[in-house]
Amino acid sequence: MTRRQSWWRRGLAVGAVFALAGCAAIEDATQPEPADGKPSASASASTGAGGGGGTAADDSALPGIPTAEQARKELAGLTVAKHGSMSGYSRAKFPHWASQGESCDTRETVLERDGTDVERDDQCRAVSGKWTSVYDDKAFTEARDLDIDHMVPLANAWRSGARTWTQEKRKEFANDLTRPQLLAVSAATNRSKGDQGPDEWQPPSKAYWCTYSRAWVSVKASYELSVTETEKETLTEMLDTCGS
Repeated sequence: MTRRQSWWRRGLAVGAVFALAGCAAIEDATQPEPADGKPSASASASTGAGGGGGTAADDSALPGIPTAEQARKELAGLTVAKHGSMSGYSRAKFPHWASQGESCDTRETVLERDGTDVERDDQCRAVSGKWTSVYDDKAFTEARDLDIDHMVPLANAWRSGARTWTQEKRKEFANDLTRPQLLAVSAATNRSKGDQGPDEWQPPSKAYWCTYSRAWVSVKASYELSVTETEKETLTEMLDTCGS
C-alpha cells in the first residue's frame, strides 16, 4: 500500500475521532514559529492564478462545509456577545500540530489534502506539489510559502468561549480535520488576517467570501462559540454573496 493510499484510509479514522469533539498577526502563522509544525523542505515561487486550482478552491476540499441556507440558519442561532477577555490566553493552550501517524502531523495532512501532485519525504514533509491560495488566488509550488490557517483563529476562539474549554478540547479545535477549520493559504494572507474576525478582515479574493463565511459560521456553530454584533452583520453580508 502506498503512503497516499494509507493516508486516505487513516483520514477516515481521524475523522471519526475528531467528530466526537466539537491567527494574532504572526501569532497564528505556521512560520516562522517552529512550534506550529515541521518546516517543509523547499523557496518561494508564486504567481497570479484564477479563482481555484488544486483542490482547495473546491468547497468539497473543506470538510463539513454547509450550504448557504444552512449557514444562515446556524448564524441566526449563534449567541451574540461582546468579545471576552484575553486574560490567560496562550497558544500553548491549543496544542498543534498534532501527530496524525506515519510521521505526519496536521500541517502536512492539510498540505496533502489541499494540494495536487504532492510528494513527501521520509519525514512526511511536502517537498513538491502545487497549491492555490484561495484567499488571494495565488499559485505556489513551494510548501514553505504556505501557512495552515485556522478559519476561526485561536485567539478569536478564546475570546468567544474557548477559554472555558479543557486543554484536550482546545487541541481538537486546533487540529480539526472534520470541519472547515483548516486550510492551506499563502503565508502573507494568513499573517495579514491574524486573529481578526470577518468584520475586521476578509479574503482579498471576494469570490471566496461565500465559502469563507459559510466555513466561519459552521465552525462557530459546531463549537458553540459566540459572535459579536458587527461580526454577525458582516457574515450576513458575506453570505449574501452566495446568492439564493
